[in-house]
Amino acid sequence: MRPVRELARLLLPVACPCGELDVPWCARCAALLAGPFGRVEHGAPRLDRLDGVPPVPVWALTPYAGPVRDVVVHWKDRGRTDLDRLLAPALRRAAARLAPALAPARLARALSPARPVAVVPVPSTAAARRARGREPVAVLARAVAGGLRDGGVPARMVPALVRTGRGRDQVGLGARARGRNLTGSVRMTRRGARALGQRSMCILVDDVLTTGATLAAVERALEGPGHDVLGAIVLAATPAPGRAPRIAPRVPMG
Repeated sequence: MRPVRELARLLLPVACPCGELDVPWCARCAALLAGPFGRVEHGAPRLDRLDGVPPVPVWALTPYAGPVRDVVVHWKDRGRTDLDRLLAPALRRAAARLAPALAPARLARALSPARPVAVVPVPSTAAARRARGREPVAVLARAVAGGLRDGGVPARMVPALVRTGRGRDQVGLGARARGRNLTGSVRMTRRGARALGQRSMCILVDDVLTTGATLAAVERALEGPGHDVLGAIVLAATPAPGRAPRIAPRVPMG
């Protein structure tokens, strides 16, 4: 069988996005996703609603830098759907550990299998969805919902939102441009409204936190109809310019 494997490597080379050959992902990249979650909303200036209400808490698994950046880019935009098997389990394990802090007793009493937390993925633009052939953040949202259930919090993934044609992809935009680009660009679908019902408690899920403009737009789209956003979970958070990658693990979980 060894000659067959060697031939397969020549015809269909396998490599981790960081460059290590002969493995779909290497031990070093997997270790970067071992968690635990840390609070990162302090580094996202566009999360501030400027209405006196503090930004929603955001938990990230790792900084968006180095090999993690390579992994996410390959996963989202270069067809590496096999990386679902790396990212989704890592996020599920971390969400299970976070569950008790995310739904303390005062909130847990309001939750049940009939009224679970709604885990809402941040929607892609229509152009990005066509190019990728799927909604990759939905993979993460399903993993988060599964992890919350593993941790004792009733949860289900609800793809309640859609991006309208007003906004374009956020890649390459600065903080202010991201805010302008997303103004009024996220809305709830009819199916999403039915699935959420009245006054659901929601957790947002995205792949990368940059300025917070996307999460703020999604928060507004959910709070407008009366839903409560408890916080957001992201795979990775972009370090602030000029700062080393850092996630604060001991910030109170609110």
